[in-house]
Amino acid sequence: MTRFRYIRPVLALLALASVLTFMSVDADARVGAGSSSGSRGSRTFSAPPSTSTAPSTAQPMQRSMTQPGQSGGAMAGQQGGLFGGGGLLGRPGLLGGLAAGFLGAGLFGMLFGHGLFGGLGGFSSLFGLLLQLALVAFVARLAWSWFQRRNAPAFAGATMFRGAPNDVPGMSSGLGGGGMASGAPVAVGQADFDVFEQHLREIQAAYSAEDLNALRQRVTPEMVSYFAQDLAANSSRGVVNRVSEVKLLQGDLAESWSEGDMEYATVAMRFALVDQTIDRATGQVVEGSATPTEATELWTFTRTRGGHWLLSAIQQA
Repeated sequence: MTRFRYIRPVLALLALASVLTFMSVDADARVGAGSSSGSRGSRTFSAPPSTSTAPSTAQPMQRSMTQPGQSGGAMAGQQGGLFGGGGLLGRPGLLGGLAAGFLGAGLFGMLFGHGLFGGLGGFSSLFGLLLQLALVAFVARLAWSWFQRRNAPAFAGATMFRGAPNDVPGMSSGLGGGGMASGAPVAVGQADFDVFEQHLREIQAAYSAEDLNALRQRVTPEMVSYFAQDLAANSSRGVVNRVSEVKLLQGDLAESWSEGDMEYATVAMRFALVDQTIDRATGQVVEGSATPTEATELWTFTRTRGGHWLLSAIQQA
C-alpha cells in the first residue's frame, strides 16, 4: 500500500490541472467581458423572465449605477443552471458545489495524504483510492461536457428574432413565454428587432476597434464608462480584444415596459462569434481561438419615447 501513497498526489495534481485547463481556454473578449453590467430602470435588480433563448435565470448585476430600492436585490442572490452564475467554480450551482466540495475535500485531502474523507477517519485502502479517482473523473467529465457545449459550432438554419409588428405589447414575442410587464406596455415589432440585431454587431465591432465615439452613439453613458474601464484594463495588460464574425442565431423578447418618458426592452440573444484576446506587442493570441464559439446574453435597450434605442445593460444567461 505504500506505493499508492506516492501515486495519489500525482493523480490529484493531474486532475486539478485538467479542470483548470478546461476553465482557462474559455475567453470572454467580447463586449462586457462576460459580466453583467448596466441598468434596467426600476427592474435593475429583478431578473428578466425566462425565454426559449435564455431559459435559465439571468445573472444579477455586478456593476450598476442604479441603487437598490427597498424591494430591490431580491433576485441578486439567485443563480441558474448547472454551474450557477459564477462559472465553473464560481457562485454555487450544481457543478460549482460539486467541484468545490470534491476539490476541497478530495483532491487537497489526497495531496496531504489524508484520503478523500481524511477528516472523517480516512480511507487507506485501494477501494478508497478507486473511489477518489471515480469522483475526480466525474467532475472532469462534467467540466468537459460544459466546455463542449460552450464551444459548439454554429448550426445552419438557426432562427433569428421571432416576432412581428403586431406582437402583443408587454408579452414575449419570441419562442419563450415571458410575462406581462408591470409598467405600461411597450409594443416591440420587427423593426425594433432589426435594430437590436444591428446593435449586436455594431457594438461588438466598435468595442473590438476600441472606438468609444462609435460606442457613445449606441449605448448609454453608463455602459460607455464600463467599456472604457475594460479597454483601459486591457491596455494596461498589453492586450487588445478582437471580436469578429458576429452572427445572431436566435433571439426573443423577455419583457418590455415604460417608466415615465423612458421605454425599455430586454431581449435574449444567442449568437456566434470569434472571440480572441491578442498581445499588442507580438500579435499572438493570448486567449480564445479562431474557432467560433457561442454565447447567450440578455441585452436591455432603452430610449426616450419616439427616440433611438441605446444599450443600457448586458446580463449573462
